[in-house]
Amino acid sequence: MTEADLKTDLHDYLRKAREAVCWKVDGLSEYDVRRPLTPTGTNLLGLVKHLATVELLYLGMAFGRHFEQYLPWFREDAEPNQDMWATADESREYILDLYRRAGEHADATIEALPLDAIGEVPWWTDEGGKATLHRILTHLLAETHRHTGQADIVRELIDGRIGEEPGDDRIPSTDAAWWQAYRDNLERIAAGSRLR
Repeated sequence: MTEADLKTDLHDYLRKAREAVCWKVDGLSEYDVRRPLTPTGTNLLGLVKHLATVELLYLGMAFGRHFEQYLPWFREDAEPNQDMWATADESREYILDLYRRAGEHADATIEALPLDAIGEVPWWTDEGGKATLHRILTHLLAETHRHTGQADIVRELIDGRIGEEPGDDRIPSTDAAWWQAYRDNLERIAAGSRLR
């Protein structure tokens, strides 16, 4: 595999994850895309906003390629975790557009630089925060897919829709009764493990 093939492969996986996470907010109410569904406040629009932020940090700032828009949650005195939720003034359209533009900005970095280009990630302490585009892109891919998985679970909690895209054929196409029986069986197995 050539370097160009490797870069294309990594980039394609990133694009696929972006599409999946954006689909997770599709067709939901404003309440549902914003509401926290875990004890730590995980919510769909916050995941999209966070992913826009990490793309701008890892494939923008780390390579001296700054984004044209000032983002208030980058300030030192920003509210904690401000990139993990949308303010009342930040619409779904704004967050999705920010993610799209952050992706375009990141894509330009990926396309412009070789995989061995050195960037600086100050919060990575090993090797003084220096890392190659390959390492940073791999890290970003892992983070994006992890958050896409979180979005999948949050969406399932809201309305039961799962998968990477509408009609995902890797998911068994069965009815609600099948899923309930499946879940009940797993619960019986888990409950039985307490007796051991």
